[in-house]
Amino acid sequence: MASFLRGKQSGMQNDLSANIVPELFTPDDRARYGIGSQVSCIAYEPVQSLLAVATNESKYDAGRIYVYGQSRVQKTFTPPRSSSIADVQFCANRLISLDTKNEVLIWDLNTGKRITGFRAPGMVSCMVTDPMLDWCFLGTQSGEVFAYDLDRERLSTFRLPNFWTEREPNARAIPLVSMQLHPRDVGKLLIAYTHGLAVYSFKQNQPTKFYEYTVPPGAPGGGNQLVETARRPKVTHALWHPTGTFILSAHDDGSLVFWDAKDGRIVMARTLYDMNVDQPVPNPGTLDSKHPYVRIAWCCKQNPEDSGILIAGGQRLNEPPTGLTFIELGVTPNYATSSYQILADYIKGKQQSTLETPIGAHVENFCLIPRYSPHFAGAQDPIAVMALLSSGEILTMSFPRGYPISPTNQLHPSLSFVHPFATKLEVSILDRERWLGMVENRSQGEPLVKGGAEAPHPRRRFEGRTIIQVAHADSTVRIWDVGHGDDIENSLQLQVDLARALDRYDDVNITAMSLASGTGEFAVGTSKGEVVIYRWGGNQFFNKNQSQHVEANPGGLTNISVRTEPSLKSGLQPFSLYEMMQGPITAIKASDAGFIAVGSQNGFISIIDLRGPSIMFQGSMTEFLKPDRRSSFLKRSSNAATTKDWPVIIEFGVMTLGEDKYSSICCFVGTALGKVITFKLLPSGSGYSATLAGVAPLNDKVVAICPIVSDTGKPAYATGPAVAGLREGKHVNGLLVVVTQSEARIFKPATAKGASKSFDECLCDAAAVTEYPLHGMALVGVFGDRTTRAFTLPGLKEVGNASLLMMDGSRSESSIVTQNGEVFCWTGPSEIAIVQVWGNGKELENTADTLVNPDLAIPPRPTISNMQWISGTQYVSPTDLDLLIGGPDRPPSKRMMNATAAIERDARAGPSSPTYTAAGSQEGWGDYLTRQLNERTEKLTLLNDSMDSAADSSQRWANDMSKYVNQQKRRMILGSVTSKFT
Repeated sequence: MASFLRGKQSGMQNDLSANIVPELFTPDDRARYGIGSQVSCIAYEPVQSLLAVATNESKYDAGRIYVYGQSRVQKTFTPPRSSSIADVQFCANRLISLDTKNEVLIWDLNTGKRITGFRAPGMVSCMVTDPMLDWCFLGTQSGEVFAYDLDRERLSTFRLPNFWTEREPNARAIPLVSMQLHPRDVGKLLIAYTHGLAVYSFKQNQPTKFYEYTVPPGAPGGGNQLVETARRPKVTHALWHPTGTFILSAHDDGSLVFWDAKDGRIVMARTLYDMNVDQPVPNPGTLDSKHPYVRIAWCCKQNPEDSGILIAGGQRLNEPPTGLTFIELGVTPNYATSSYQILADYIKGKQQSTLETPIGAHVENFCLIPRYSPHFAGAQDPIAVMALLSSGEILTMSFPRGYPISPTNQLHPSLSFVHPFATKLEVSILDRERWLGMVENRSQGEPLVKGGAEAPHPRRRFEGRTIIQVAHADSTVRIWDVGHGDDIENSLQLQVDLARALDRYDDVNITAMSLASGTGEFAVGTSKGEVVIYRWGGNQFFNKNQSQHVEANPGGLTNISVRTEPSLKSGLQPFSLYEMMQGPITAIKASDAGFIAVGSQNGFISIIDLRGPSIMFQGSMTEFLKPDRRSSFLKRSSNAATTKDWPVIIEFGVMTLGEDKYSSICCFVGTALGKVITFKLLPSGSGYSATLAGVAPLNDKVVAICPIVSDTGKPAYATGPAVAGLREGKHVNGLLVVVTQSEARIFKPATAKGASKSFDECLCDAAAVTEYPLHGMALVGVFGDRTTRAFTLPGLKEVGNASLLMMDGSRSESSIVTQNGEVFCWTGPSEIAIVQVWGNGKELENTADTLVNPDLAIPPRPTISNMQWISGTQYVSPTDLDLLIGGPDRPPSKRMMNATAAIERDARAGPSSPTYTAAGSQEGWGDYLTRQLNERTEKLTLLNDSMDSAADSSQRWANDMSKYVNQQKRRMILGSVTSKFT
């Protein structure tokens, strides 16, 4: 009976929800965009061109790993136990993660599933892997090193003790702080303890060299300790020069100590500011205290001899620890022919520069993006660096110049939510044809992430595309298609820079956005009361440095087309600036009929006609909002000065108002105190005029205004075809479905009371009239108790209720419901969930995207030079390392068996195979190692023969010269004697 009465009261004769039953309201958890928790670490794989981002455990989400490829390629790796991810590394086609609970997990990149995992035997301080090795080395705080067999998926019996404790038995608590494999000789492992460094040789099964840094009395280094005494600053980092010529150790006093890796002498000790800090000087003073070093990478170009050092941290304590420091060293001098002074001059560097980061947040970690090679500790020929800031945001910069790189169409859209943080979200349904034509042309560098392949998706499900607009803390807005779980035909992103359009880069906060569904016009409002209007078009100032100065015009419209981005050839260009200046913009709406309505917090409303453009209406809400007559005189007098109302939502529609005999363009404004103001837009001369049609009072804050056609429930928006029909005299019998926090009401505008339903249990934060194809229409809302509910039209009877457990309850008011039944809600500070309410109850699934291309081979690991090899340097190959660590009983690894199978295939292919010779193609891996050993022995024998031959020749020459000299002496003596007798 209540439903029947509401239908009569609202003027809606048809039951629009007759075919909707409770069983249909079973939401699908369809997608996630963004990062669920604070980012903890980043890793990049240059061969497959994949990016991994790991997070910490928080109240919003468990620690996860997101792996991104090109475009929308993505997979999520979820550990079985909730924990924070401390480190993540790519190793061949595996992904290895270490969490803060010392659990190591090995993941399959293609399936996104865990292969295996184990609990490390101790507190892990660092993890080392190599793309050419089947071993994962774990250094523990006790100083021990363990090796895990990635191929056999078991912990090896190989274990290294704390060598520094053995060197100093009386020392206590000497933890291990870092490790790194030699970049050219995999048989050497650099181990850094707090007291010093050790180079371990797998071949000799012992440390071959120790490095201990001591600051002598009278030297300025060593921190704030007394300069009259010898000091031993603790080691925090250690790493190899790309060719292994030098070793760098970083210390807690800010010292960077460069060692000669061969003889263990100090080449130079310096800081970011001072040189030779280990040399005694007259009247020494202590150096300024420094921020601790966070991370250091010894980078190199394609030529590993040409290198530089990228450093996070190390600045003076009285300076903000922002930015990354890059010391360009240049080409390494020839070690054999260079003096120590030449080597010390090399360590001073050619130049030192700073890669700037935002003020107020320091760099906590960084990840280099190499072009091709995964070797040299992932630091060979990098084109960019991704810095992880203390705020939890990510910043990408070119390397080594440090220019900011926008993530737009460079990184997965999810990464843009923390690049920098997303601050506001809006959703529009755009016509498919309109969106397919919105592909911006922007000058951009080479892609950073190019790997992976998207899984096939079904063809488009809706003609309208769900386009999301995300505002960020740097005043940029990115616009892209989130899809419907179908094929996204235009997956590219659009970007607008509001700060440039305003020619103001400080205190630019975006408070409102609206994208017209048919025309693609975009309007953005700020907290300073400005509105920037964008239109699609070309840039007449492309690649030109145009003056951006425009005279201020408070209260008016200004042409700002000169403020286009020089790098944007075609796209959304700044068109006009409206300086409303009546407090923050609280509501804005761009319609397809060529109008934009704006509301401000001071209670002002403006309507802009874009045909001029011109301001067709400006007014304060106090001019047409009357005090509530139901309240007493005393209440009116006491609240008249304190009650403040302002627009919170605006919508345009086409319908017949009240007793009118014609339909017109209408502008509906919902306020914070529950008023719905209706304006009628009519032609006037060469333009339009807006007049107040009426005000409908409701209970409290309006959260949704949905103009619908009363007979069908279809949207009655002010679209191009609907406005064109007005010229033909078409009538639209429309109604408004208005939802406030405490009630839903259906009425005929502008002032009819209609039918209503109260929400007694909780407040409604978002709502919309949605369509379930072939079934009907229903009102769907999101409520403060983290539920979504469906109500019939016009009866407003609840027919469905489902929990939104993933939603962050504190941001429920920012939720959005679309007309196709999708709910957008925030799950945390930087992630949104998309839920389709007309679904089958499906849980969130991982994508079927492919991450690994099996045709891409890892390049061979760099090795020692030929002269080093011939001279007897004990080079250890990866196969030798398998034998040294795994022991003789370890079966051949899968990598080794694959190599043997490849050799056998080449042997069957015949002698024409270009890969192997006829002799080499018939041997297994063991025979191959034997042949290599024999070849080396032959070369050493030839070298010995050559040296022996040279020695014999030299001896014969010396004997001949001795005989010649003796003959000359004899003749000289005889000549002098015979002359006496003449």
